[in-house]
Amino acid sequence: MTPSFSLESCVRAALEEDLGRLGDITSTALIPADTRAAAHIIAREAGTLAGMDAAMTAFRLLDADAQVTANAADGASLHAGDKILSVKSNARALLAAERAALNFLSHLSGIATETAEAVAAVRVAGGTARICCTRKTTPGLRVLEKQAVMRGGGLPHRFGLDDAMLIKDNHLALYAKRGGIAAALKAAHASAAALNSGGSIAIIVEVDDLTQLQEALEAGAKHILLDNMDTATLAEAVRLTASRALLEASGGITTERLAEVARTGVDFISLGRLTHSAPALDFSLEMEAATPPLAAHR
Repeated sequence: MTPSFSLESCVRAALEEDLGRLGDITSTALIPADTRAAAHIIAREAGTLAGMDAAMTAFRLLDADAQVTANAADGASLHAGDKILSVKSNARALLAAERAALNFLSHLSGIATETAEAVAAVRVAGGTARICCTRKTTPGLRVLEKQAVMRGGGLPHRFGLDDAMLIKDNHLALYAKRGGIAAALKAAHASAAALNSGGSIAIIVEVDDLTQLQEALEAGAKHILLDNMDTATLAEAVRLTASRALLEASGGITTERLAEVARTGVDFISLGRLTHSAPALDFSLEMEAATPPLAAHR
């Protein structure tokens, strides 16, 4: 679950950005302050749902008495026309929260949908690789975006710099004259042992070619990221590794390449596009007539 304080802070920031200095001046001009209204959020295309908590929070933050009912749960398969959420609320508050709620649903459901499609493509290809996202996330929305990946059947990978070690090319550049991958791994293991407070810290080594792969294997690496390798090289890396380490394919893996990469036998496929480029899913909010009907508002 998303920590409630993280969720609320994200939603508050979105509402504050939209309301600005004066609030919703259109609704204030047109709608009496005590008007109540009901509305539904409708999916306008098929996909995988994510972002319901954020959408519901948007309505509740602007009207503590809002009645918000979820008709579907995150991770659900959507069809065009599905009514996923119903709201009864102060009309001004409902309209003020509308765009933030829809933005969260559209963006996060787009991520979940892209992830679910990647997971399905791997399975259709006969692969067993798990789909992972990366740290290429929207600043301030990482918790929600990684949760959306999970709703689509993917793995969040490391959340940030503090929950796993990834020895990348730039780290290894600094170790070029200090013992290379073996020395970097030794230093990482020593630090992980000092940091360990009951749980293990994952250590991943990024390699660019098969020579570095052999070096990492000889140094005892247990998780190796194969960066920007073509499909034939990935297949050879799997053969050379012979299950001695987990292998993760990353970089340059387009939708068209996904099936062939999965068939190489790698354990993980990480895709930055899940969070930085997933197309938004389309939702709309449809308002019911006000009860009682609006009187002239002066």
